Amino acid sequence: MNRKTFIKNTALTGVAFSLFPSKNIFATSKDAAKVQLAIIGVGERGKGHLDLILRRDDVDLVAICDVDGRVLKESKAIIQKSGKKMPRIYTGDNYAWQKMLQDEKLEGVIIATPWEWHKPMIMGALDAGLKYVATEVILGITLQDHWDVVKAAEKNNAHVMMLENVCYRRDVMAVLNMVRQGLFGELIHLQGGYQHDLREVLFNDGLHPYGHGVEFGEKGFSEAHWRTDHSVHRNGDLYPTHGIGPIAQYININRGNRFLSLCSFSSKARGLHNHIVKVGGENHPNAKVEFKAGDVITTSINCANGETILLQHDTNSPRPYSLGFRVQGTEGLWMDVNQSVYIQGKSKNNDEWDNEKEWFDKYDHPLWARWSKETAGAGHGGMDFFVIHAFVESIKRKMPTPLDVYDAASWSAITPLSEQSIELGNQTVEFPDFTGGQWMYRKPVFALNDEY
Repeated sequence: MNRKTFIKNTALTGVAFSLFPSKNIFATSKDAAKVQLAIIGVGERGKGHLDLILRRDDVDLVAICDVDGRVLKESKAIIQKSGKKMPRIYTGDNYAWQKMLQDEKLEGVIIATPWEWHKPMIMGALDAGLKYVATEVILGITLQDHWDVVKAAEKNNAHVMMLENVCYRRDVMAVLNMVRQGLFGELIHLQGGYQHDLREVLFNDGLHPYGHGVEFGEKGFSEAHWRTDHSVHRNGDLYPTHGIGPIAQYININRGNRFLSLCSFSSKARGLHNHIVKVGGENHPNAKVEFKAGDVITTSINCANGETILLQHDTNSPRPYSLGFRVQGTEGLWMDVNQSVYIQGKSKNNDEWDNEKEWFDKYDHPLWARWSKETAGAGHGGMDFFVIHAFVESIKRKMPTPLDVYDAASWSAITPLSEQSIELGNQTVEFPDFTGGQWMYRKPVFALNDEY
């Protein structure tokens, strides 16, 4: 069987599996021992995961770790309100997490810390013998960071899952269901990105209401304490995974397909400086800061099976939120921006958009159909429930996580690769194959049942 035939058959097998419920094939006993988990980082993002863990009766939260007394106090209040047992608290210095990993008997750990800590904490958890590690985006800073994590996961036979929640967004999953059932035909071109005005996040001293602060770095609060510095010193797509994660599922990246090459462009940098001047005045010390990151980063990716991808990173401009998805096939397309679907020969009128809701109600993914009640109150419209659920269920069933270390590396590596392309004058750069050639033989697994 040649490679193209193999990939085609693999994809069809995945489609067939996706059409049938799992019928609790992997159901576990109600008397099974609870999963022993810990969280490193209980800031704004970590508290969301904390809340979801506390809702579950199949998890014991053994420990939490953070260096910020303010967020630890808030987290303790959340735990007390839940009625659950207070976990052990690790704090005091930037390496308290190492002692936690050494002292506690854990089955998994959730990492929700600044980006530069993700790689060392993942490696530390793997060195401590953990087989399940969940990390917020991004995986690492340099391209070598990504290789180091992949090799460490392979060496330890461990599972590293990126908590990319947009893969589980309800509309995104409905489109995945439609893709797998062939509604769009053969996929040709895809678009996505991170188009979100973050000026209120990147400048925040913890005292003023959002939108009225200009502090970051040492004087910054929450993400402004660390995230803004990346825009000072780096020029590339700093946050690609919200866009590329769902796209990767649509075209089976690392499972019958892969990214081949990448080329990035950067616009001028104006947005963050203008915000400082407008809010803090021309004489504010931060008005002298030169931001390296362009306001709009545009990245093109070429794939082994012939698809093209366009990603955009736009966080410093005044704009409503949109991830800018476009899924274009030979039979039609979905556009996120105008919330519309057009399917040739099946839409109500020729050459006119249908409202996406008409299609998504019909093709709601089985995961959402089953778990929609449990998502109530979960962050980001309920999709945060699914990443934690998938991680916990993988541990309980001793199964690989549905988003694995190769996914994490491929999606996150777009950042250093885009930096490299821009630095080289917008040259096209080769995309590394983190699977070592196994992408040709691995099969799709994401969201192929209604369990997790």
